[in-house]
Amino acid sequence: MSTSIHLRRLLGGAACILALSACTTAPVVKVPEAVPTIAEVMGKAAAADSAGQKEAAIALWKQAAAAYPADKDPWTRMAQTKYEAGQYGEAIVNAQEILVRDPNDQLANSIIAISGLRLSTRALSDLSRQNNLSGSLRTESQDLAKLLRESLGEQVLVPPAREKVVQPTQRNTTATKKGGKQPAREPKADPFDALK
Repeated sequence: MSTSIHLRRLLGGAACILALSACTTAPVVKVPEAVPTIAEVMGKAAAADSAGQKEAAIALWKQAAAAYPADKDPWTRMAQTKYEAGQYGEAIVNAQEILVRDPNDQLANSIIAISGLRLSTRALSDLSRQNNLSGSLRTESQDLAKLLRESLGEQVLVPPAREKVVQPTQRNTTATKKGGKQPAREPKADPFDALK
């Protein structure tokens, strides 16, 4: 009898082990989250952008760019938004991402060129105002300005500002008729004089 009790206990234990192991190996079924389409994300971003919520729009465009890495549209919208906000460095970075996806994209090349020029103009203006445009920096700036003039087919890179024509008053007219000279106008300082 002891063998049959022992056998029953052994079979009972085996049955418990089988029952417990069946509970732990049951597959867990995960329901996949619905991934929004690029059109849905871009639509939400466009709505946020038109509502004036630029940061929310940028976040949605970044989400679209991460979810759909081959698509250039999110990068295009980010580059345009940063350019319009005057954040030229970030606009250039985003435009370069467009060119990774489409090397012939004219908008991206335009954003890079114009943003780069605006950043350069700002920096050169600051240097000129501080009188620190000298030596190799000055020479390199002049060479770049020459290259830019040649590329654009222009003799002068930054055309001089038009001065307002001041109508002479009655006193100035009489003084001019009598041979008097009108006072000379003071020329405006142009930060690009050194580059011409």
